[in-house]
Amino acid sequence: MASTNRWELSLDEGVLGLVGNTPLIRLQRLYPETSVNVYAKLEMFNPGGSAKDRPALRMIREAIAAGTVRPSTTIVESSSGNMAISLAMICGILGLRFICVVDPRTAETNLRIIRTYGAEINYVTEPDPVTGEFLPARIARVKELVGQIGDAFWPNQYANPFNAAAHRDTTLPEIAQKLGRIDMLLVGVSSCGSLRGCSDYIRNQGMRTAVIGVDAGGSVIFGGPGSRKLPGLGAGIVPPLFAPGLADGHETVSDLDCAMGCRRLLRRESIMAGGSAGGVVAALERRLPELPDGANVVLILADRGERYLDTVYSDEWIRSGFGEEALARLAADV
Repeated sequence: MASTNRWELSLDEGVLGLVGNTPLIRLQRLYPETSVNVYAKLEMFNPGGSAKDRPALRMIREAIAAGTVRPSTTIVESSSGNMAISLAMICGILGLRFICVVDPRTAETNLRIIRTYGAEINYVTEPDPVTGEFLPARIARVKELVGQIGDAFWPNQYANPFNAAAHRDTTLPEIAQKLGRIDMLLVGVSSCGSLRGCSDYIRNQGMRTAVIGVDAGGSVIFGGPGSRKLPGLGAGIVPPLFAPGLADGHETVSDLDCAMGCRRLLRRESIMAGGSAGGVVAALERRLPELPDGANVVLILADRGERYLDTVYSDEWIRSGFGEEALARLAADV
């Protein structure tokens, strides 16, 4: 049986040693007409393919240090995809059993990745009867499984302070070290770990950075109108990590906005990013007119785009969900 010391060593070795220190690049072709400096934090370069590697690793590390997670412990978490992939990768290193609770909106590609890492899938097929949302139903299932298993740990990405701490201690410091002055930061919201962590660092350091939260239509975080099909942006509950005042403003984006942003980023910068990144790109377009010449703007691009080939990068998905006119708009946006 592995010792705690061996576990701690494993969390700094091999593939997990690649978590964080992702590239920050300038996007000169995305909006070439602007005099604003646009930078992208490429979180898809984390080994699990998304920004969720950072909090997943931090939450497990802290749970091991506290004695909450032992070699016999089963990890149980609710996730629409990326957090599950990150946890599956980490549990694979540690030899831990991992059960991921998902719902019908979870992409088949993500399910295949999770299973390939050796994790188990537990489906919630019906939404919460009170809210009509799947997330409360997934959380209820997690609590049920933890109670049944006994020796189980729920990282609870929606409320775990180490989710936010991972971004406070790594993501924003990495950006600030490279740029110094950051005039605006645009970040997608879901569990609100990245929003909270980045905002906490900015306030702790006294930085004059406007933080803009990018939320999905139909999400309850900022209460924007609409509905959503894409995972990874927005939530069916207001996460406990969220607090009023974390963001200086917000933008609500639709699934079609996300698709247009993703395809623009791909065509103009050859960056294939995930659905939430497209939403952040769309939000930037709305905010550009208010920014002065020479301002430094940072977009956090949360994950890689191969997981969205059947959605935002699929003409058939666009056609069936939004019609031929929407597809023509995307084709014309060069």
